[in-house]
Amino acid sequence: MAVPRTLPTDESRALLDLTRDLTAREIAPRAAPDEADGRFPREVFATLGTAGLLSLPYPEEYGGGAQPYEVYLQVLEELAAGWLAVGLGVSVHTLACHPLATFGTPEQRAAHLPAMLGGELLGAYCLSEPHSGSDAAALSTRAAADADGYTLTGTKAWITHGGVADFYIVLARTSPEGARGISAFLVDARTPGLAAAAPEHKMGMRSSPTAQIHLDGARIPAERRIGAEGQGFSIALAALDCGRLGIAACATGVAQAALDVAAEYAQDRTQFGGPIADKQGIRFMLADMATTIEAGRALYLAAARLRDAGLPFGRQAAMAKLFCTDTAMRVTVDAVQILGGYGYTTDFPAERYMREAKCLQIVEGTNQIQRMVIARDLLRNG
Repeated sequence: MAVPRTLPTDESRALLDLTRDLTAREIAPRAAPDEADGRFPREVFATLGTAGLLSLPYPEEYGGGAQPYEVYLQVLEELAAGWLAVGLGVSVHTLACHPLATFGTPEQRAAHLPAMLGGELLGAYCLSEPHSGSDAAALSTRAAADADGYTLTGTKAWITHGGVADFYIVLARTSPEGARGISAFLVDARTPGLAAAAPEHKMGMRSSPTAQIHLDGARIPAERRIGAEGQGFSIALAALDCGRLGIAACATGVAQAALDVAAEYAQDRTQFGGPIADKQGIRFMLADMATTIEAGRALYLAAARLRDAGLPFGRQAAMAKLFCTDTAMRVTVDAVQILGGYGYTTDFPAERYMREAKCLQIVEGTNQIQRMVIARDLLRNG
């Protein structure tokens, strides 16, 4: 069912209508068969780019939509409700554009952002490594400087769009000084020495490839460094705050889709002389599911409005990611339960939603890390 939304402008309302139409016609019908076959829907991202939905939070001068995060996230929620591989893919692409859009020089932005935002290029974000996930400051991929640029050597892990992206934002070590020794780079996927491993075999999100990226003496020019040397870790954290809001919106979309399936099934399924929706136990489950979804939506939108106002929002972004993804996990489990045996089959999407929700508790920082972020900020500023 359509979620009632309060949007700031007529333009934003039109964007949500466009998103719902595209999702219903071109995205949701493909989700089940493409997930079953592990097909990556590259052409869908091109369609979204043409429709202006890959560029919403970025400036108009580079082809962006100049929309507040409050609007962008609600578009993302609608996309994820139709197919998480698409919603999450848009979130990851937006994350990959953030370092250049926020920290790049005017010349870098003019040279690269229009193609990124228009859908011609799809991005990926390379922070994690096989032995450096939650402890991102411990990364070991190296960027050795010389007179002409940098040579990148190392392995990045758990990269969404690994092997299908056109560009990668790579965080690499330019000095041994811990977090202060990390720099950010924009790397073309065709760069000699860059190669993707075979995609991981995952429980869910099979249409969204996740792979290691190997850098073996990959040479890039100096103008491909984003920001100053040693600024990479702060660039990464700023991007992740925004990315966590994207994951919160995606989780809310998955939870809403699961609730819709469960509510429809409960009204159609007859047992003991009437629909199971008449049973108090089922009604209470649906009420709890709906309440936590609304709470999560309110939480991510409150954080987005702080961001739009130029206020600190890191703690609230972590809260939104934590709450919305935990909510998605609980709601999808309950949806499977309401469908009973049918919920455990692929005839209904509830089981897919449950598998997808698990992923969202892990990506962009596990929910244990979110608790650390929240507590650290609370105790520092409390």
